Amino acid sequence: MQLGQQIKKYRNELSLSQDALAEKVYVSRQTISNWENDKSYPDVNSLVLLSEVFNTSIDNLIKGDVEVMKEQVRSEDKKEFEKLSRVFGVMLIAAIITPVPLAHFLSYFGIVIWGILWAAAMYVAILVEKKKKQFDIQTYREIIAFTEGEGLDEIAKAREEGKRPYQKILLACGAGIVTLVIAIAFAMLLR
Repeated sequence: MQLGQQIKKYRNELSLSQDALAEKVYVSRQTISNWENDKSYPDVNSLVLLSEVFNTSIDNLIKGDVEVMKEQVRSEDKKEFEKLSRVFGVMLIAAIITPVPLAHFLSYFGIVIWGILWAAAMYVAILVEKKKKQFDIQTYREIIAFTEGEGLDEIAKAREEGKRPYQKILLACGAGIVTLVIAIAFAMLLR
């Protein structure tokens, strides 16, 4: 928000007219109007008086509605994370489903195509993991809470952090099983 919008917002919250606010900060009504319309800016003394009248810090008055800005950043981060997650999901499914048909119909060229697809999926997976570390979300519950714009309380967060080592073991076992299935499929295909 602009400083003028902040002054107007706080003035309206206190149900003050421009004249009443002008009296409290020792300026004219026209000066208040100019501040609110961004035609001029208050000096340091006026900023101090405004912050006292509005019962807020000068920092909040100048920076604007910090919560609104934080929410906008969180929303953008959430959208980016969801987009990366969808791309990774599609690429992972393609990497799992396509190796046998590509190898069968295109032989070695199909294996090269699958390798490129797999490498791209792993690159997107690395990007997703960086985002997960950036926002400290690892478990399914943490990811769902993040995408819904919420956070977990301290107890729930501690419980989820306790689950992380077990989930990594299960993830490694799952990856091993998928690899084994793909290897068996290739072996059967190449007979």
